[in-house]
Amino acid sequence: MASSYKRVHIIINPASGQDEPILNVLNAVFHPTDIEWDVSITHNFGDATRFAKEAAERGVDLVAAYGGDGTQMEVANGLLGSGVPQAILPGGTGNAMAYQLKIPRDLKQAAQLITESSKRKAIDLARIGNDIFMLRAYTGIDADEAASREMKDKFGQLAYVGASLKFLLAKEGAYYTATVDGEEIEGEAIICFILNAGALGGVLNTPLPEIPEVDVGDGKLDFYAITKGVKPFKAISQYFFHHGDTSVGIYHWQGSKITLKSDPPQMVWVDGEAYGSTPITAVSLPKALEFVVSEV
Repeated sequence: MASSYKRVHIIINPASGQDEPILNVLNAVFHPTDIEWDVSITHNFGDATRFAKEAAERGVDLVAAYGGDGTQMEVANGLLGSGVPQAILPGGTGNAMAYQLKIPRDLKQAAQLITESSKRKAIDLARIGNDIFMLRAYTGIDADEAASREMKDKFGQLAYVGASLKFLLAKEGAYYTATVDGEEIEGEAIICFILNAGALGGVLNTPLPEIPEVDVGDGKLDFYAITKGVKPFKAISQYFFHHGDTSVGIYHWQGSKITLKSDPPQMVWVDGEAYGSTPITAVSLPKALEFVVSEV
């Protein structure tokens, strides 16, 4: 069986959220083909970026990543600017980018895209400092409020739901100042998101609704502020819902460059991984990386 990719390097995160015989499945898919493939195993944060960059420098045709959204983000960091495309082998808890690009969540079916599909989709990425993200950056969640690895191992995708409920019921806000393409917005918020993609992933293999206003190929980032109570923000769109005596507002702006400051400083998460703290500046990188997708 002829494939569009003759030399494929696969980066595997063994700590990802699935329990499956990864190498057996990959061998069953690739063995009948003419693909030359090899594997790197990550042990620490940053390994996937290094492995991807080294593979691109060796001249491979494709780098595939088995893992969750954090692993996919690391590999994208290593491939940016190389001209080498990326394939997603979903092995994480939420797998939001796989949902975004309609990649099968089944490992065998996802690997078969590498052998059968010649179609690729160029998507936007975003940069914060020297780092790239694919999905989202957000603030307002401390380390002890995030879904832990132990929770993910025990409860799977439901860990994210549990962590979100815990956060929304108890979290106090901070005072934020955001600058979106030169427009300054300030006020109290519970949490702020900078989104590059609209997919939220899935729970028990059921996709969560995508955010329809967010387009991974429009060259823009989408900024959302979630507040307790109604605020006098002039946003391009806004939504409200009520829980008991509490009103919650969701406000939306869009731009290619977003700077976010807060008082007090807030922890920043990028594609599910702890990044640092505010202030941050995110910049859109239009059509920055190609991904293998289905022909259909």
